[in-house]
Amino acid sequence: MLPKAQGAKKRRYLSLTARISVASAAILWVLHGQDWRELTAVFQRLNLWYFALSLATFTAAQFVIAVRWWLLLRAQAIHIALRAALRLHFLGLFYNNVMPGSVGGDLLKAWYVTKHTDKRLEGALSVVVDRAVGLAGLLLMGTIAYLAFVRGRLTPAEAARDGGMGRWLLAHKAPIVGATLGVVGVLALVLIHPNTRVRLRPLAGRIVLWAAVALRRVKEAIVVYCSKPLTILWALLLTFVAQSTVITAFWLLGRNLAIDAGAKYYFVIFPVMWVVAAMPISVAGLGVLEAGIVELFTRLVGTAAEEALALAFCQRLVWVLASLPGGIIHLLGAHLPRDIFVDAENRLN
Repeated sequence: MLPKAQGAKKRRYLSLTARISVASAAILWVLHGQDWRELTAVFQRLNLWYFALSLATFTAAQFVIAVRWWLLLRAQAIHIALRAALRLHFLGLFYNNVMPGSVGGDLLKAWYVTKHTDKRLEGALSVVVDRAVGLAGLLLMGTIAYLAFVRGRLTPAEAARDGGMGRWLLAHKAPIVGATLGVVGVLALVLIHPNTRVRLRPLAGRIVLWAAVALRRVKEAIVVYCSKPLTILWALLLTFVAQSTVITAFWLLGRNLAIDAGAKYYFVIFPVMWVVAAMPISVAGLGVLEAGIVELFTRLVGTAAEEALALAFCQRLVWVLASLPGGIIHLLGAHLPRDIFVDAENRLN
């Protein structure tokens, strides 16, 4: 194996190891101190029809999101069949939620879409733009819901806490400051060491080169999509429709679990945590998503931790079950084109 390939493999391994470590730490944190009897009692309240409704709604929403990506592909004059876009979307969903590893579902989706058209760069960039539109839509939803319905409206649980997180930070300031100084000190020693600087120099050069290429590609994509604002507006609208129905279904599921929280809190908490889970800091957001949902529900709404955790587990199971068709698609090879190009216009040209 070439040294460059060995280095890339090592970096992927280190990245995956770090994300697994974060996921493990987050899972241990969220499970610590839980009342397992109460958690079992919460799950016993679960009506399978509400769970099935959440699963069906989330699955239907994935069809809408796949149509969103298909529209973004057409904006780049990539005319693949809608069914091909659906298959590739569920393939990416499977590798994001069921088989997370060093190669993410978005990367596989971007790779395989290039098999469907000779506009390979544009096809791969459409995946990036689709992800960006989705995250921007979620942030916009969460911000609007917070400003319109939550800001300045303390729940009784919030008002009674008298300090909440701030009080906790003050109580634990000594170990927090000590841990922070320790991490900073270790990093400083590593960076000061001559061998470290020698090894970092070529890495920094590669990062700069990669950033330059990435910025150029992003600029090209922005130019194309900025010339078609209606496509972006339609993509955002589809994002709102798909995610709003999913959040509403989870709100109904939460009510079935006896979570006494209005839908407005779901429209703040879920979009924010979905954006956080999309960041490559954990494996498929595992642990981080669940911990965030528990923390926000308990602090914003005063929900019992066991109820919030049960809802988070149900959401994770919905994601996994809805993503399984992507594995079948991959096993059958249905994500591949039947000929070299399925883009009819490109084939004719």
